[in-house]
Amino acid sequence: MSFLIDSSIMVTSQVLFFGFGWLFFMRKLFKDYEVRQYVVQVIFSVTFAFSCTMFELIIFEILGVLNSSSRYFHWKLNLCVILLILVFMVPFYIGYFVVSNIRLLHRQKLLFACVLWLTFMYFFWKLGDPFPILSPKHGILSIEQLISRVGVIGVTLMALLSGFGAVNCPYTYMSYFLRNVTDADILALERRLLQTMDMIISKKKRIAVAHRTMFQRGEVHNKPTGFWGMIKSVTTSVSGSENLSLIQQEVDALEELSRQLFLETADLHATKERIEYSKTFQGKYFNVLGYFFSIYCVWKIFMATINIVFDRVGKTDPVTRGIEITVNYLGIQFDVKFWSQHISFILVGIIIVTSIRGLLITLTKFFYAISSSKSSNVIVLLLAQIMGMYFVSSVLLIRMSMPLEYRTIITEVLGELQFNFYHRWFDVIFLVSALSSILFLYLAHKQAPEKHMTP
Repeated sequence: MSFLIDSSIMVTSQVLFFGFGWLFFMRKLFKDYEVRQYVVQVIFSVTFAFSCTMFELIIFEILGVLNSSSRYFHWKLNLCVILLILVFMVPFYIGYFVVSNIRLLHRQKLLFACVLWLTFMYFFWKLGDPFPILSPKHGILSIEQLISRVGVIGVTLMALLSGFGAVNCPYTYMSYFLRNVTDADILALERRLLQTMDMIISKKKRIAVAHRTMFQRGEVHNKPTGFWGMIKSVTTSVSGSENLSLIQQEVDALEELSRQLFLETADLHATKERIEYSKTFQGKYFNVLGYFFSIYCVWKIFMATINIVFDRVGKTDPVTRGIEITVNYLGIQFDVKFWSQHISFILVGIIIVTSIRGLLITLTKFFYAISSSKSSNVIVLLLAQIMGMYFVSSVLLIRMSMPLEYRTIITEVLGELQFNFYHRWFDVIFLVSALSSILFLYLAHKQAPEKHMTP
């Protein structure tokens, strides 16, 4: 009876997650598109629902909600379904919709979709060869074979996003990195933009007048043809001194300049608004938050470097370890096990919420940047693939943030994976991503003032 009650709770939560994924799909991703494929909608919503269910099971693990055997069953069920979607269903439909957009392959689109899926499976399987992610006793059809490869891709993605976010967040929030932009700078750039627009209008008028003159003289109707005619039309002077081809080249160059000036003007206005915002109470709060993230970024880079150099992976979760150090240093009586449970629950909850929110925001921006009416179905499926792999790898890494007694079922369900490898791999990719982001933002910040100072 308890299993039925536990299952009804899980099914209800999955339906709610599915509904949220459906609404997000309709209201955010596809709100500007009339053509909708319901199979794409269902796959995206199901992937989101089962991904969130894994995070729900982590919280249930800490709180002790549901029977232990029920949690184990639903862990197994969720992992099997999410792997079935990520490895078999989504790649096949991606290939199917790619082939559907190619007219020459319409008649045999099912065949070519299968070929693309088999190609994906080959590279997906070969992905595990260079990495020490499995023990030799795992069979070819075991769940560990699939989740280990999904984990490599997902952990790489997480590390790249985390490295860039750890650097970009303080750069975005801190007023220290804001350029000193005044109204005079904006007016000077706007004046240059207006002057450039006037020059474009003036030259286009000269071209229009020259064409009208040619039309009145009958040169348009009696235009010579062939190679020599083309050479003559390019080199012919109009009104005694003007070369239309040369003037058109000048217009093209000025239009490109005007686009750059417009973007620089918009950038200066945005910077001016950020300066004004930084003076408000909320802006000052985010500025302090930026300093906090700067310290966190430096600490994270330092710890990643230490872990890589000394080949170190923590055995105790950070919360328990931090409480033990504090208690031993202060020499006070404190129930470490009790408080580590509650603080771990809060920490894991924050990690889960921020991961889901951050990933959905990133997916939405990415979709709007590259989608079109023809490619939108393929892109949504790619986003579903990334989302599922991201969440599965999150479970692999969150496991280390939990006290030892709460890792048991997760470790049993995931199998005998090389968990230490994933944490080391995360540190390596995070370090590369963070250092690359620092270099990129430094060069961008250094070149920005020089760009606005050019006459």
